Amino acid sequence: MHISGLQKFSSIDYPPLISCVIFTAGCNFHCPYCHNPELAAPGKKTDFIPEEQIFNFLHKRKKYLDAVVISGGEPTLQSDLADLCREIKSMDLALKIDTNGSRPDVIKDLIKKGLPDYIAMDIKTAPDNYNSRLTKSPDSSAIRESARIILQSGLAHEFRTTCVNPFTDESTIKGIAELVRGADLHAIQRPETHKVLSPKFFEGKQRLHSEEELERFRTILADSVKQAIIR
Repeated sequence: MHISGLQKFSSIDYPPLISCVIFTAGCNFHCPYCHNPELAAPGKKTDFIPEEQIFNFLHKRKKYLDAVVISGGEPTLQSDLADLCREIKSMDLALKIDTNGSRPDVIKDLIKKGLPDYIAMDIKTAPDNYNSRLTKSPDSSAIRESARIILQSGLAHEFRTTCVNPFTDESTIKGIAELVRGADLHAIQRPETHKVLSPKFFEGKQRLHSEEELERFRTILADSVKQAIIR
């Protein structure tokens, strides 16, 4: 496993549970507004955290934790992700996976093995609008399939969209709303503007949506999902 970070305590990543967050390194997306650039594109000299160190921490602190969140980067790129998940589950800890939805076969396999208790999928824009500004290999069918798998899994889940021009507008939000119809939760998220993958992305451009626009997006989604919120 290429693990680049460990947040030892979080009360917001898997509410209402107290969790820690394991951050895997590497991502097959290059969203310009990504707020984890060191994880999305780790340097060649990156020092990864040994799995043994992670397990030692979990064994020592599991009585203070309810859950573990595996985030990234993109966790589903890790070939031994299922082994890490299985070890975490053996400690009687709940498990949440964060994913960009680009690898539906991995998501399906994890669910089939009974590993995640909660899945959170980022949806960047309407599926047909995924393009080279987000990933070198855009695949709208993979995004659709991952959403379908999660919706039909019976697991607790959420979808979330970081809203930033030009990837989101009223039309794309309507497309997303159709994709996630029936979901437990969809979160509209405001982007970070500092320490992002492509700092020039925000320079001299109106990338941020107004609060009125975000509320409009939330209202559109609220017609399709059980709960729609703004973060």
